[in-house]
Amino acid sequence: MSTITAPAVSTRPDAFLRLAMRADALIVGIAGVGLLAAAGWAADITGLPLAVERGVGIFSVVYGVVVIALAAVERVRPGGIGTVIANLVCTVIAVVVVVAGVFPLTGIGVAAVIGTGLYTLVMAELQYVGLRRI
Repeated sequence: MSTITAPAVSTRPDAFLRLAMRADALIVGIAGVGLLAAAGWAADITGLPLAVERGVGIFSVVYGVVVIALAAVERVRPGGIGTVIANLVCTVIAVVVVVAGVFPLTGIGVAAVIGTGLYTLVMAELQYVGLRRI
């Protein structure tokens, strides 16, 4: 007689939240490194000032490091709540930047800012779903 075993799957109720937070941290952190490396080019094609591009790049790297650390702590719920709030705030900022015309955005700039807002909204939703499972 032989036994077939399935691979271990996490049954922890916080597993999805941790996954969503880790994915967000890695995506944003890596994007931040790329943005820092190409801030001048990004400023030229988006219409955002160079200082804003650099600031967003630095924020993104720091956010990635902080969120990956928060995803690893024993009690992940408080960090998850903070991450959802941070993502929603970024969504609102993106909408305000486009609607209020804060910067002279190019077409690519408008698309990039709206894309960022959509990304943060989707990540907030995924993390919220993870919070509801706890």
